[in-house]
Amino acid sequence: MLDLRGNGRACVYTEPMWGLSMMLVLPYTSVFMLALGVKDQQIGLLATIAMLSQVVFGLLSGVITDKLGRRLTTAVFDVVAWAIPCLIWAFAQNFWWFLAASVINGAWQVTQNSWDCLLVEDVDRAEITRVYSLVKVAGEFSALFAPIAALLVSQFGLVPAVRVLYLNAFVIMTAKIILLYRLTTETAVGRLRREQTHGVSAVRLLGEYRGVLPLILHSKGTIFSLVVAAIVGAVALVNSTFWQVVINQHLGVPDPLLPFFPMVRSVLAVVFFFTVIPWLTHGRHLQRPTLWGFLSYLCGQVLLVLIPAGEGAPPWSTYALLAVCLLLDAFGASILFMLAESLVALHVDRDERSRVMAIQRTVVMLVTAPFGWISGWLSGIDRTWPFILTSALLVLGAAVTSRFWVTTHSDPAEVAA
Repeated sequence: MLDLRGNGRACVYTEPMWGLSMMLVLPYTSVFMLALGVKDQQIGLLATIAMLSQVVFGLLSGVITDKLGRRLTTAVFDVVAWAIPCLIWAFAQNFWWFLAASVINGAWQVTQNSWDCLLVEDVDRAEITRVYSLVKVAGEFSALFAPIAALLVSQFGLVPAVRVLYLNAFVIMTAKIILLYRLTTETAVGRLRREQTHGVSAVRLLGEYRGVLPLILHSKGTIFSLVVAAIVGAVALVNSTFWQVVINQHLGVPDPLLPFFPMVRSVLAVVFFFTVIPWLTHGRHLQRPTLWGFLSYLCGQVLLVLIPAGEGAPPWSTYALLAVCLLLDAFGASILFMLAESLVALHVDRDERSRVMAIQRTVVMLVTAPFGWISGWLSGIDRTWPFILTSALLVLGAAVTSRFWVTTHSDPAEVAA
């Protein structure tokens, strides 16, 4: 087990608070919108608009992170991106409320950049992969609180219960923000970048991105990691938006049971993180585990499409097949999340981490954004079709990994060679 200290420990140890806040309500997000009269196409459009909002904030994230510092940026923009939208979602009445919240929520890309820097900048390079593994494990433990949401929905109904869950998320997220700020300190790179950018306008700093672009364009490893991250991001966007919709509206899984599926997936992911995944990723040769991740995720998506839908309550065979889907998804998504984040971190220029990662995230989000609208349009035709799309993307990911893999190195100079 990694002996975490300082900012890394604070970031990982506060991550389970995500479970007492957003993870309680995320399984109901799309179904909640459907209950308030939002259509499939509008849900997909919201996902795309949210991603475009993230593009804007993502482009600014490097400048903001360098100007304010990693620690202060994380605190301020967590309030903007999560606390405020939670209040809007709690009282939402129609599409326009969700639109406003989605645009504001896009600010989480700023805190994602600053939080990543806060997490890894004072951590030894060789430990980056394991740090991201611990973050993933901490996040997965969050889903263990899902029965709380299920109990509320069964007792009070979907819409009232979800409103209460959003108010709870506002309170817990605010507490998490305060606690993380108090337990962390500014990183060494963050202090240096804050001094270097003091008195420099944001417009000029954005203009300096031109000097960062060659670091990306001349690194085969960085370009490859961008492609992998974009594919993983697109698949994750579709699944986070429509997985609960397809099992609820197409397969007939009742509302109170919806949170248990993310919970089971998370439990399985934690088991994999402590058993199979460390064994697969302990070396420097990560191509094969990346391929296994794509293929496992692909099998889970194809199986979901093939599960037959019947009338009335779903039979036990449906739940058994969904359990297999969860098993395959848990392994595939977990290993791909960890490796996609690690590949980006391993290939990035250390001294320009915040700006390079800002550009990388912007590119990934621009590529990913249309898949929200596309999957919403597909879901309006047939609720299984979004997962035919994700299956095709995963086939593409496996092909890219097989053909264009770039070996990771411990020496950053070798990466850009």
